[in-house]
Amino acid sequence: EEAAWMSSETVETAAEHERILREIESTDTNCIGPTLRSVYDGQEHGLFMDKLDVRIRNHDREIEKMCNHHFQGFVDSITELLKVRGEALKLKVRSKRTSLHRRTGRGLMNSMEELQRCRVQQRNIATTIDKLTHCLPVLEMYSRLQEQMRAKRYYPALCTLEQLEQTCLPRVEQYRFCGGSLVSL
Repeated sequence: EEAAWMSSETVETAAEHERILREIESTDTNCIGPTLRSVYDGQEHGLFMDKLDVRIRNHDREIEKMCNHHFQGFVDSITELLKVRGEALKLKVRSKRTSLHRRTGRGLMNSMEELQRCRVQQRNIATTIDKLTHCLPVLEMYSRLQEQMRAKRYYPALCTLEQLEQTCLPRVEQYRFCGGSLVSL
């Protein structure tokens, strides 16, 4: 009879801890004090901290998966940008050489076509830089989250995670490397 009572109490405690965790994750940060107070007032503070650590590790794994998944697309974009830049410089040099050596109508026409291609590439480079600028805050936010987790600053980490999910990730979900759907953390 005592074992059944202990088991029932353990299940109730686990359910209460789960409820508190959901409340922390979904509550406005100004109202979180009473929720945390209920944890410290109870006798199962250690169990709650263990459950919180498990939840944090799960979020860490999900964040790491998402960043690893999207990081390769970011690296590929940078590599492509560098290739385009090199080709644009080659075209520019070739265009200058051609215009110096050929002053005929045909040479001038070829130079104009090369210049047009170069301008298109320059626009593409500028567009790529603009798109990458939108992606950098996601990586910076993830880096800040990792630092907070290593420093065991869980409350700021939860705030950072919330900001990452609600502010940064929606801004980049239209890009091809995101695949149109983000993993929900």
